[in-house]
Amino acid sequence: MVKSMKTKTVASTEAQNNFGRILNDVVAHHTRYVIKRHDFPQVILLSLADFEQLLDNPGAQLEMATVLRELTPDYELGETVYE
Repeated sequence: MVKSMKTKTVASTEAQNNFGRILNDVVAHHTRYVIKRHDFPQVILLSLADFEQLLDNPGAQLEMATVLRELTPDYELGETVYE
């Protein structure tokens, strides 16, 4: 059975300042956090149980692939994306 999981986006400074609260949310509520730095997604934080589910469940893998596609920025040829 695939658990329904929320995905939240947070700036790296907010994640740093609220790390304990975010960890509690990840473990207790199966919330995934995408941590952005310089306005670009850099890291996904999820619980070990949810990571194991991703490894074992094709449906969960598809759901995560969709989340990643939605978060991936589109770039134009020659565009400066990070300095």
